[in-house]
Amino acid sequence: MKTWQYALIVFLGGCCYGVLSTFVKLAYSAGYSVTEVTGGQYLFGALLTWMLVMFTKKQKITLNQSLKLLLSGIPFGLTGVFYYQALQTLNASLAIIFLFQFVWIGTLFEWVFNKKKPSKGKITSIGILIIGSILAAGFIAKSEVALSFHGSAWGLLSALTFTTFIFLSSSVGKGTPPVLKSAFLSTGGLIVVLVVYPPTFLFDLPVLMGVAPYGLLLGLFGVALPPLLFSIGMPHTGPGLGTILTASELPVAVTLSAFILTEFVSFSQWLGVVIILIGIVAGNLKQKDKIESVSIQTQTKSAS
Repeated sequence: MKTWQYALIVFLGGCCYGVLSTFVKLAYSAGYSVTEVTGGQYLFGALLTWMLVMFTKKQKITLNQSLKLLLSGIPFGLTGVFYYQALQTLNASLAIIFLFQFVWIGTLFEWVFNKKKPSKGKITSIGILIIGSILAAGFIAKSEVALSFHGSAWGLLSALTFTTFIFLSSSVGKGTPPVLKSAFLSTGGLIVVLVVYPPTFLFDLPVLMGVAPYGLLLGLFGVALPPLLFSIGMPHTGPGLGTILTASELPVAVTLSAFILTEFVSFSQWLGVVIILIGIVAGNLKQKDKIESVSIQTQTKSAS
């Protein structure tokens, strides 16, 4: 596969996360609690992933590899837990701004752990994304903002754990088939969620049957697909570019809230969506130019 194809796969993984807020709001409006929605999401998502494993070519992995992948799924589960905690005291538009900080934290991780200093182009792209996120979330348009210290802390923790999950997706279990890797990551996330939110709804059949449709949709887009897509694309894009591509989450969330939830989206929010897309393209073009440059240098050396 070509580099742009791996970038597109990571971009689609970010889009999957953008779908979640719409279905979560629909589930809440139907009367289901945070415990039922979150538990259903990770439970059905993990089941979907393991069902997919059954239809793929079997490959054995060691116990050590399995444990590493399960542990790597912990920040995946914690992201959902922390973000939902942030939503308890912050409005959605402000909470997503805190979560969106993963864009620059990912580049910082790459600098600290991979010793890869961010280029001026990447820093510019991140600046564009942050400006776009503030506009897209409707933060500027609101005259009053209820800022909570605890909510802000939970929101920043969700950004940190999401970045950690993206970073681990690009570095842990590189030789493991993406589907199997995704299954272990989602299982690790499920274990964390079930510890924090005991699945008592499993013993209430009417509630379980009612939350199942939401759990399946949230599980597909929030648990099954993102780890799979990140497992395929992240090792080739790296966590720095990967977090920039994952910024596709916010434009999708805004678009769906407008067309499915029929929420009012201001002109400044649509402008923010466009700016985010420009930032993603700018970051990807810089990376593409760099890769092509390295490729040309390699070919020149080989010819000489």
